Amino acid sequence: MGAFINNWLFWSLLSALFAGATAILAKVGVEGINSNLATAIRTTVVLLITWLIVAAARTPISLAMISKRTWIFLTLSGLATGLSWVCYFHALQLGMASKVAPIDKLSVVFAIILAVIFLHEQLSWQQWVGGLLIVGGAVILAWF
Repeated sequence: MGAFINNWLFWSLLSALFAGATAILAKVGVEGINSNLATAIRTTVVLLITWLIVAAARTPISLAMISKRTWIFLTLSGLATGLSWVCYFHALQLGMASKVAPIDKLSVVFAIILAVIFLHEQLSWQQWVGGLLIVGGAVILAWF
């Protein structure tokens, strides 16, 4: 069991489970409230939880030791996350969770494309086929 808990697949599946639950919980939570306010509330909760996890880890923290490059890219990642969440909550307010969530999961395909362009990752034919299947699945789930 210990080996599985330290495995990327375990944590990826938990991430997917929580992301799926997020869509349902957010859809209910965004009813009758401005979607930007809903995003702000959610973001505040995420902020508090993550700092509690950092504090609970009891590992020495030295923000001064973090490189400028790391600060820049984590800041840009945070901006992208925030924009994603604002758009996601607005989409949930306007549409059905069962249609919004599959389109949101096209982020996997965008991540693959961006990894090829910016990180120069080489994709196998299986990754290309998998990406195309994700696109096909999202289209079928959202429009049919």
